[in-house]
Amino acid sequence: MADVQFSNLEKDILQELMNIGFGQAAADLAQVIDLSIELSVPDIQLFKASDLRDHIANEVDSETEFSLVEQYFLGKFKGIALLVFPAKAGKQLVSLFGLQDQRNAPSERLELLEKEAMIEVGNILIGACVGKITELLNDVVIYSPPRVMIQDVCNSTLPKNLFDPDSMAISMKTVFHFEQQEISGQLFLIANHESISWLKTALHAFMEQYE
Repeated sequence: MADVQFSNLEKDILQELMNIGFGQAAADLAQVIDLSIELSVPDIQLFKASDLRDHIANEVDSETEFSLVEQYFLGKFKGIALLVFPAKAGKQLVSLFGLQDQRNAPSERLELLEKEAMIEVGNILIGACVGKITELLNDVVIYSPPRVMIQDVCNSTLPKNLFDPDSMAISMKTVFHFEQQEISGQLFLIANHESISWLKTALHAFMEQYE
């Protein structure tokens, strides 16, 4: 598995699937908060599962504290989704959900609202994105309940029962920005080594439909 590679064509198809998946996610979120979302071209990388911390550190500003929504997805496509926001984004998300009158609420109440807003955004973005990708590849996944952590995201580790530290993992990342709002974030879909083999087969089956 250490030598697994994705061809340029496989990466292009995977990027397109993630574009479609995130497009679905953005449309679902827009129905809730009536905002458009800009997104970057997805970035696909393979790395050793034990190197997750270094991988994330290379992708984000490691000097900044982040709020992190974490959710597992389990199917033939199996792994973890990480939705990363700057810590200050919590209050802005509360406003997007029409709760701006709560911004001066007691700190414990405000912290709870911020977590609820991040979980709601995470549920919509992760569920729609992963769901659309797996639908297109003829898979069905189930999800763990999302949880929010406010921490140095570079201290995140992958669970050993899902990721063999000596095996490869694949990361699909997109950067998104809420139009007319100063809120940006990153979505990482990180799948384990079992998913990599399945993913290559599923991508070729997907491409054969259009040949």
